[in-house]
Amino acid sequence: MEKERAENIGKYISFIYRKGGGFISRGLSDIGLGFGQLMFLLELYRADGKSQEDLCELLNIDKGTTARAIKKLEEESFVIRFKDEHDKRAYNIYLTEKAKELKPSVFKVLDNWNEIITQGFEESEKELTLELLKRICRNASSK
Repeated sequence: MEKERAENIGKYISFIYRKGGGFISRGLSDIGLGFGQLMFLLELYRADGKSQEDLCELLNIDKGTTARAIKKLEEESFVIRFKDEHDKRAYNIYLTEKAKELKPSVFKVLDNWNEIITQGFEESEKELTLELLKRICRNASSK
């Protein structure tokens, strides 16, 4: 019975991820931003100037995927890379004015998705859901 419950949790998380990815991709396509680049952009919105290595570690994503996402963001003029002053092998990634100007549009799409998936929830249910999902992520990260 326990195994069946765990599989169901994964099934629903996967479903939400796929549906959310489609919704967010459609919402961001007009501004030239893909779902695969979104998490990198969000990290830079939190703190601009992070290194590619920092982004890899923070997002738990391999170097190749990170490099491709940063390259795409750079091609679409969302970010610019500069060599690190202290480590000439490393690059720091900075938001462009375009990315800064589009921040409200990016967050509007994310807010709309959150409204859709929590429709009919009481505020306390939203808070509990968020806390439980954070715990699930911590558990997943520990393995």
